Amino acid sequence: MTESGKLVKQVWDEARFVLNGRGRSLDCRPGQGRVAHVMGILNVTPDSFSDGGQFLQRDAALKQVEQMVAEGAALVDVGGESSRPKGTVYGKGAEAVSADEEKRRVLPVVEAIATRFPDVFISVDTYKPEVAAAAIESGAHVINDITGLRIFPEMAEVAARLSVPLIVMHSLGRPGAMPHEHHYDDVVEAVATSLQESIRIAEAAEVKQLVTDPGFGFGKSVRENLQLITQTHRFLQLGYPVLVGISRKSTIGAVLGSVEQPAPIGDRLFGTLGATATAVLKGASIVRTHDVRPTVDMLKLLAATT
Repeated sequence: MTESGKLVKQVWDEARFVLNGRGRSLDCRPGQGRVAHVMGILNVTPDSFSDGGQFLQRDAALKQVEQMVAEGAALVDVGGESSRPKGTVYGKGAEAVSADEEKRRVLPVVEAIATRFPDVFISVDTYKPEVAAAAIESGAHVINDITGLRIFPEMAEVAARLSVPLIVMHSLGRPGAMPHEHHYDDVVEAVATSLQESIRIAEAAEVKQLVTDPGFGFGKSVRENLQLITQTHRFLQLGYPVLVGISRKSTIGAVLGSVEQPAPIGDRLFGTLGATATAVLKGASIVRTHDVRPTVDMLKLLAATT
């Protein structure tokens, strides 16, 4: 890695950069002409900021997964509790959901996806160990904890016991009560330090497979979110694959419009693709998105020209 963050030829530790989820492998070594993997978002929630209420019924969810897989998604991230933050953009934030309600939403969908699409990696977006364990037993392959083990560090024990990859994201507060902005003296180093603590907890529990996510849009200003993208290589230095979730978020809307009048959610695709390309060039190897086909196409051309 050069000082500017440009990726150079490097030997990656396959034990860390080739994920294995219950027999399925995913090569997450970044750069050198490899195509980053696309994770399609499937929110089985009534109140997510972009697609809440669209996929609550199992048949609608399966139809959406079928489309995402056909468009090139390698992973599908199933979430049963919105993480929409409170603040001026999204209002009071998402309502808290019990573990039982979250399982009621998520488990039938996970089981159906595992049966219908046996080749796709299924990620469960939850910070509750009980939900994660049940989802893995229902056919999921990856746990995506957007609290980075802050609320339930025992999530690491679930991932270790079930031998599945664990995604740890930087955030503040609890889902639905996460602050929209927070003061950082140096957002990149603060996020890296927090992720290092998540890694420490996970490694102490003997989790063998980790992915880090800097938490674009969670408790950061527009300027700070853009810094995270341009400094993605800093998180790669933590020694594990990096995931970015940029899709349609308010920072994209603010850049395309303004903080006071952000571009509508439906008009944020091209801005999302631009930020995604920067993050991948800086080392991200998994991209979480609502818009699978445009992201897949962009990443193919990016890999062919770098």
